[in-house]
Amino acid sequence: MKKLLIILLCLPIFIQAQSWKDLKKAAEKVNKELINKIPFSEEEAANALKETLDKGIKKGVSVLSIKDGYFANPKVKITFPKNATKVADKLKQLGMQKQVDEVVLSINRAAEDAAISAKLIFANAIKKMSIKDAIGIVKGNKTAGTDYLNRNTNSAVVNAFKPIIKSSLDKVNATKHWENIMTTYNKIPFVEKVNPELETYVTEKAISGLFFMLAQQEIAIRENPKERTSALLKKVFGN
Repeated sequence: MKKLLIILLCLPIFIQAQSWKDLKKAAEKVNKELINKIPFSEEEAANALKETLDKGIKKGVSVLSIKDGYFANPKVKITFPKNATKVADKLKQLGMQKQVDEVVLSINRAAEDAAISAKLIFANAIKKMSIKDAIGIVKGNKTAGTDYLNRNTNSAVVNAFKPIIKSSLDKVNATKHWENIMTTYNKIPFVEKVNPELETYVTEKAISGLFFMLAQQEIAIRENPKERTSALLKKVFGN
């Protein structure tokens, strides 16, 4: 009975000691996390963001500028223009599947050929970004940087990239294939003649593919510590 009484008297002290021990551990953990949470300046945030986007562009370009970079990737493959699907469907009915396929292949080859030139265009656009929204972008959603670049540079990039695409379309005979198929279609009796503009379409789709790859890289850096390959990226986005 006496032993039981001693145990009952000591139990609150034991529980309190355990609770204090746990509380102390929790406090040490929070303190450690706060110490490791190194603050960064707006300039560092802006530079980290630019580094992220620049890295994304380089990786995106390296992936897309090789043979089948666009054509073999269903997420960025440039298909037959939607406003010309009736052309493709009609010609397929006439046994011209091969010619239609040649158009799709050639416009993807043009995008692959032109992609390497996008690196400098995007790099210049990234350099011009201000630090005004840097903190918000860094703390924003997974693709906040890509979204910002898309909103603020898309039209300029399209204008700069379009003549490069035109040159590539000619280089890989995409223009020739396109003109041949449109001429053939427009000679079919009773069809409404069409002549969709190819350069703008391929330009916009090619750039859309580049932004997609850029977004994937931004997500990787934000979510995967292994992708943060510089001290600045680790400081801003975490180790």
